[in-house]
Amino acid sequence: MSTPLFLPKLILTLEHSHRDSNMSKNEYAIYEPSKPYFDLVRGALGDLVEGDHFFDCVSNDLIYEVLYNFPGWPQKIEGRADLMDSFRGYGNYIKLHSADHLIKNMADNGQVIVIEYEVHGTILATGIQYNNRFCSIIRIEDRKVSHWRDYMDSLAAWNALIATKVPT
Repeated sequence: MSTPLFLPKLILTLEHSHRDSNMSKNEYAIYEPSKPYFDLVRGALGDLVEGDHFFDCVSNDLIYEVLYNFPGWPQKIEGRADLMDSFRGYGNYIKLHSADHLIKNMADNGQVIVIEYEVHGTILATGIQYNNRFCSIIRIEDRKVSHWRDYMDSLAAWNALIATKVPT
């Protein structure tokens, strides 16, 4: 099994072009390939936060941690602008078709929400199906997401990304 050329850029590239945090809705178009994920999370957050889009709901000084090692994705992202930059390239590699199986639990008097969910899509370079499970622990302060801790099935992601398309 050979390693795809896109693997070093895996899923996302970090372009530190710090965009204005007051983006218009049209500027969210670049995130369209991830819409099922953003919609599921926004729905899970409900009226605990303010804002229509996922990025509207996060604080400017957000801490976003991923507790897995995955090539091309940082383990800690600080700030809304860097989070947006990190997600910017996702659609170049994966197109999500759906996000489902949401389980939502509240803790710490509603200031912490724990969500479990799945995402389903296609690896664009190979056409291989991508299915993954996540658990996110989210702290809310002043009606904005202030801290995000993320866990995923790293093996599922890795297997989908290194797989080669079977000839038809």
